[in-house]
Amino acid sequence: MHQFLPFAWFGGQIVPFPEATLSVATHALHYGTGAFGGMRALPNPADANEILLFRADRHARRLSQSARLLLTELSEQRIHESIRLFLQANRPTTPVYLRPFVYTSDLGIAPRLHDIQTDFLIYGIELGDYLSPDGVSCRISSWTRQEDRSLPLRGKISGAYITSSLAKTEAFKSGFDEALLLNSRGKVSEASGMNLFMVRDGVLITPGVDQDILEGITRASVLELARDLGIPTLERAVDKTELFVADEVFLTGTAARVTPVRRIESTDLATDRPVMERLRDRLTAITEGRDSAYDHWVTRVRLSD
Repeated sequence: MHQFLPFAWFGGQIVPFPEATLSVATHALHYGTGAFGGMRALPNPADANEILLFRADRHARRLSQSARLLLTELSEQRIHESIRLFLQANRPTTPVYLRPFVYTSDLGIAPRLHDIQTDFLIYGIELGDYLSPDGVSCRISSWTRQEDRSLPLRGKISGAYITSSLAKTEAFKSGFDEALLLNSRGKVSEASGMNLFMVRDGVLITPGVDQDILEGITRASVLELARDLGIPTLERAVDKTELFVADEVFLTGTAARVTPVRRIESTDLATDRPVMERLRDRLTAITEGRDSAYDHWVTRVRLSD
């Protein structure tokens, strides 16, 4: 059962969460013409009057770019200011997940993106571990990741997540925790809502942006952090069978953070994950504001002046 924060940002103002409602005729509900973001907000353990946001600038930029893919404008400044007001209204005392969403709010029935009204909302839920930090089991999905020529995969377009939903449920009903999707060329793309990494012979490898992946912010952060730590990195196409012989496999995402993969199909993977553990520990310290070298990755929101 989700524990929603008491207030939402809706219609350009703070309203009680139960009052943030949409018409059943809302265009985005019928056609998936929306784009969303996901952002973790963490109360600062050292300052009860401060909320820590991980890479808020990158999240705001991606959401603004996603809006442009829907032929609408949503400035990064507007996103930042709305999130600040939202957090100050809710004053969360536990880790929360924020869901900003830009969408076509018209009540028309024509599938279109021209001459149509759009709006922007934010709500939040309390969220600890989205996936088990001890590791997840994965199956190779029978569903194929969409191609960028059919959907604008550089954005988090809501309609694109029907494939993720089908893959996730297929995995769950097959006895697995998560799904791994291949692209139309038969190469590994990503999980249902996370990017994928593997380690082979000390090299950190992840499918490149040419493999129909979402350009994940946690993914980019892990790559940058690994390079700073002297861990060799490689972005390239990944074959399915490589996953079964990899030294380590793990998933990354805002909700999932860094989650190990313990089994793929019927193959159990190694439980010794030194590269992943090193990256996860450092990333945790950064998000909690305990690593001054990466303090520029953390946005601090004061709840009161």
